[in-house]
Amino acid sequence: MAKNVLGRGVGALLPEDNLEGDDRFFMCDIEKISANPQQPRSHFDAEKLQQLADSIREKGVIQPLLVSRSNDRYMLIAGERRLRAAKLAGRDEVPVVVMDQGGDRENLELALIENIQRHDLNPIEEAVAYSRLMEEFHLTQEEVAKKVGRQRSTITNVLRLLQLPEPVQQDVVLGAISEGHARVLLRLKDQPERLREVRDRIVSQGLSVRAAERLCAAPPATPVAKNADSGQAEGELPPSYCTALINQLTNQLHTKVRIVQQGSRGKLEIEYFSSDDLDRLISLLAR
Repeated sequence: MAKNVLGRGVGALLPEDNLEGDDRFFMCDIEKISANPQQPRSHFDAEKLQQLADSIREKGVIQPLLVSRSNDRYMLIAGERRLRAAKLAGRDEVPVVVMDQGGDRENLELALIENIQRHDLNPIEEAVAYSRLMEEFHLTQEEVAKKVGRQRSTITNVLRLLQLPEPVQQDVVLGAISEGHARVLLRLKDQPERLREVRDRIVSQGLSVRAAERLCAAPPATPVAKNADSGQAEGELPPSYCTALINQLTNQLHTKVRIVQQGSRGKLEIEYFSSDDLDRLISLLAR
């Protein structure tokens, strides 16, 4: 069955008419359903899971789970979030649709596509799902786009998120940064130190995506401007002292600070990212 429906959307996975009269649809003992070992979803938000459980407690599981028969038990193909929430809600039974027996590869493909089409995955999980479809089923981006009902450009853009370092990908999975922030950080994927710096600013200061874009576009600060010949012109402050001053001001002002020396003279540069940020800095300096 999988080969006949995968290109036609989630609706094609379910019988079109009179589910109640189809012996593939029934209320199944929840304890007889085994989780899918190749479940594409790796992170389940506890708060959202509890919200779904509350809804299920009140209204039941509206959308059937997709399962395959395995002797006297059933293997979950898609619907693990609903299954977990139903258990939280104390349900003994859930509605299921039994798919025609398929191999592990077909079940994996169904699970990947069903989760993608339901928007059940976070951006990183979605990117991993696209990547698995391409690598394990030898599909092109164009073929993946047709199967999941997306534009090819969407597939390309989401896959690019996998170029980010693993810790930043985890930030997206856990919701510490948004997909928009992640796309901004992609600009710095070849500058790991700068990327970490901007990521830390996004998280610690709660920067918006637009503020993060401006931060990425700004040239990185250099602690001290050095003389090309000797490394330190006459009258300049020692680099270690300038670095200490920069660290002190950065910690106090929570923004990037730069000291530019020209002999015994120089200037102190303090960055701001919006009119509100400028007001905040002026208020701090006025004290």
